[in-house]
Amino acid sequence: MTQPPITTIVIAGGGTAGWMAAATFGRFLESGYRIRLVESEEIGTVGVGEATIPQIRLFNQALGLDEDAFLRATGGTFKLGIAFDGWREPGHSYMHAFGDVGRDVGLIAFQHYWLRARALGLAKPLDAYALNEVAARAGRMHRGGPLTAATIPAMPYAFHFDAGLYAAYLRRFAVNRGVERTEGRIDRVERDGASGDVAAIVLDSGERIAGDLFIDCTGFRGLLIEGALETGYESWTHWLPCDRAVAVPTANVGPPLPYTRAIAREAGWQWRIPLQHRTGNGHVYCSAFIDDERATETLLANVEGAPQADPRLLRFVTGRRKRAWNRNVVAMGLASGFLEPLESTSIHLIQSAIARLVKLLPALPLVPALRNEYNRQTDFEVERIRDFLILHYWANGRSEPFWQACREVALPDSLKAKIALWREAGTITREHEELFTEDGWLQVLAGQGVEPRAHHPLADQIGERDLADYMETLELLYRREVQAMPTHADLIARHCAARG
Repeated sequence: MTQPPITTIVIAGGGTAGWMAAATFGRFLESGYRIRLVESEEIGTVGVGEATIPQIRLFNQALGLDEDAFLRATGGTFKLGIAFDGWREPGHSYMHAFGDVGRDVGLIAFQHYWLRARALGLAKPLDAYALNEVAARAGRMHRGGPLTAATIPAMPYAFHFDAGLYAAYLRRFAVNRGVERTEGRIDRVERDGASGDVAAIVLDSGERIAGDLFIDCTGFRGLLIEGALETGYESWTHWLPCDRAVAVPTANVGPPLPYTRAIAREAGWQWRIPLQHRTGNGHVYCSAFIDDERATETLLANVEGAPQADPRLLRFVTGRRKRAWNRNVVAMGLASGFLEPLESTSIHLIQSAIARLVKLLPALPLVPALRNEYNRQTDFEVERIRDFLILHYWANGRSEPFWQACREVALPDSLKAKIALWREAGTITREHEELFTEDGWLQVLAGQGVEPRAHHPLADQIGERDLADYMETLELLYRREVQAMPTHADLIARHCAARG
C-alpha cells in the first residue's frame, strides 16, 4: 500500500509565536507531518508579552505542561486581572478582573440588580462583588475550589512570565517531540512560478528549506506574508493612535502583586508586570503628542526598582494584515498584526491562531474554503478585541490633549452599538465567540464612568430589603473567602518558586 506523502510545515522565526506553534504541532501532529523551525540567535525578539489571560492555562494543559514547573522555569507569577489606574481621572482606579461579577438572578444579569441597588443607596462599588478583584487588591491567591462556601466559584487566573524563558521552555518541549530546528537568517523567499505559493526559504548559508505550509513568525517584518506575498496591512491608528513603546526591566522592591497594572500617563499608559525575578515596565505612547526622550524620562521616573538594562524603544503600527492566511502562508504573532498589550491579548492571539489552524488544517492541496473560514474567524476575533481596546481610550475623563483627542474619535459601528445598548438599557451582549465576556465589558464601562439610563424592569420586582440583603451577602461571602486564602507570595514560595 502506498503511504500518503509527508506534509512539511515550516515555521519561519522562533520567539514566543514560533515555539508555541512548534510545541503544538510537535504534540498533536505526530504522523504524516514534518515540522521544521528556522530561527537565528542573532535576531532578538520583542518580548513584551509577559502578561496573559486565563486561556493560556488551556494551552499549557493541552500540551501537558506541569503548571508549577512551568512557573519555576519562567519566573512566573499569578494574575487575577488588570488594574487601570488614572484612566477615568487621575487618582481613580478600577480593575478588569477575571471571572464573574456578582451573581445573575433568574433571567437577567447581575448588573441590573446592582444598578437599581446603587440608585437606592444599597450597593457598594462594583469591585466589592468581583471575587478576583477582592483577592487581587488584598494580595491573595488561591487555586482550586472554594475554601469557605460551596456556592462560591473557583477563581480563574492567568500568569505573568518571562516571554523569552517561556519560548526557551517550549523549544525544549518541541525539540523533544521531533521538531527540527535550523539555525540561520532568512536571505530570501522562493515562490512557485506556477501557483504563486511560497516554495522555500533560503538561508544566508545557502541552505534551502522547502515546505508545503509556512508559518510566518518573523515579527513586524512579516518576511513571508508581506515581504514575499505583499498581502497588505490595514492600519487602525485612527482608532488606536499609540505607535511606540519604551520598555525596561527593573529589580523587585516587594512581593509581586497578583495583577497587572496599566497606569495612564500624559500621552499613553505604563505597564507594570511583576515576575519572580524582576518587574517588567513599559510606556506605550503616541509620538504625535510626546517625543521619545520625554516618554523614556516619564517611564524611568515612574518605575519602582533600579533598572536592570537600558530602555528599549519599539515602533509599531496598530492594525492587521489584510489576510492572516494568504496562499500557503499563515501569519502568527506580530507578523499577523499588532494590538497593543493593554488587555494582555498578544499571546492569546497566537494561541487562538494555532488552535484555529489545527482545527481547519487541510490535507494537500490546500483548500480555499478552509483558508477563507480561517480568515473570517480571525477578522471577527481581532475586530472585537480592537473595539474593547478603543473603549478604554474613548471613555476617559482626563484633560491632556492626547486624551481629549481619544474622546473625539469616530467609533466603529460595532462599538457604537455596544455602547448604545448599555447607555439606553444597561444591557451587554456577547456575540458568537467574542473574546471578552459581558462581565469584562461591564467592568470597563462602569469603571470608566459610562452611565446607563435604565436597568431591566424585572430587577424592580425584588423588594428593597431583599435586594439589600442580597448585595450584602455577596460582599461578605467574597470577603470571608479571601481572608482564608494565602498571600500570593506564600503560594509561590510553597509551590513554584524559581530556583537561583
